[in-house]
Amino acid sequence: MRKVYLDNIRWATVVLVLIYHVAYIFNGISVMGGIQEVKSLAAFDMLTYIVYPWFMVLLFVVAGMSARYSLQKRTGKQFLRERAVKLLLPSTVGLFAVHWTTGLLNIKIGGGLAYIPTSLVYPIAAISGTGPLWFIQMLFLFSCVLLVLRKLDKADRIWKLCGRVNLASILLLFLVIWGAAQLLNLPVLSMYRFGIYFAAFLIGYYIFSHESVQERIEKIRLPMLAAAVIGAVVYTAGYYGSDYTAPQCLQSIYTNLYLWVVVLAVMGCAKKYGNCQTAFTQYMTEASFGIYVLHYPVLLAVCCLLHYHCNFPAIWNYVIALMLGFAGTIGFYEAVKRIPGVRFVVLGQIKQGGNGSAIQLKENSIVNR
Repeated sequence: MRKVYLDNIRWATVVLVLIYHVAYIFNGISVMGGIQEVKSLAAFDMLTYIVYPWFMVLLFVVAGMSARYSLQKRTGKQFLRERAVKLLLPSTVGLFAVHWTTGLLNIKIGGGLAYIPTSLVYPIAAISGTGPLWFIQMLFLFSCVLLVLRKLDKADRIWKLCGRVNLASILLLFLVIWGAAQLLNLPVLSMYRFGIYFAAFLIGYYIFSHESVQERIEKIRLPMLAAAVIGAVVYTAGYYGSDYTAPQCLQSIYTNLYLWVVVLAVMGCAKKYGNCQTAFTQYMTEASFGIYVLHYPVLLAVCCLLHYHCNFPAIWNYVIALMLGFAGTIGFYEAVKRIPGVRFVVLGQIKQGGNGSAIQLKENSIVNR
């Protein structure tokens, strides 16, 4: 039976990523990658601190759970083939089809366009246009490693053992997350945090995929929610003004305790209250992968337009960017998925039957179940 609440966590987090990226592009705390010398609002800057530590960890946990459910219905070869099309293709070939625009705009923002020979602008822009696609690149890598782990444990002993964890063990997993946060972090490209994200993926696969574990998390949802709210206030007050992407912030024990409390709060509350579906949530579930893949070049273009060619008050920059960014992303997604060839390399979609409708390769969102 499909766990609808996981779909709802996924698309809601993708929307949160979109909102975060507006705040990030317009940030006034000089975090690398945003437009410099912008008119920013403190409330949106604070939002970046509140969500950055945990929202991608949450997506990797959900991805791990989804991988477990997917492999219950697929062979390893089918699983790998689907992910190669769904994850690897858009994050490599797709860069040259669409995401070179992200690279181009980033180069322009950084003032480097004048120093690159014209013949090299396109390939450099494409290679540097990864943006948020790092997530699906890492997810493909983790999926490959998972298949190796499954071969080493053909009797599935690890998964069965993990189903016995008690509530105290679930809470203390933040120590695993904290320890993993110290490992395999790329310099400069701070989003490539292989240690913590792989740990989150494996926790989702081996531990959170158990129904009994999900029930335990549901029971502590309200204490975790209260702790998450308090933690967000304390965390933001403590780190505001510093670079929230710096190692001294991301690797601190408090950061990892805070993010783990939020993950448990979201998982528990979603299981209790979010296991429902409407026409809107069903569409968002189906579109969440496309929104994630396509939102950043749209947002970056809108934000550059507002900053360089308009003179609106700061609040209107945020409002207009969010409205045009969301609407533009949906429109872009609806257009791309109707173009043969392009939808395949950008979204990992194939054509179904003879009616011309596009489907994702046996899945409706970032990862299937």
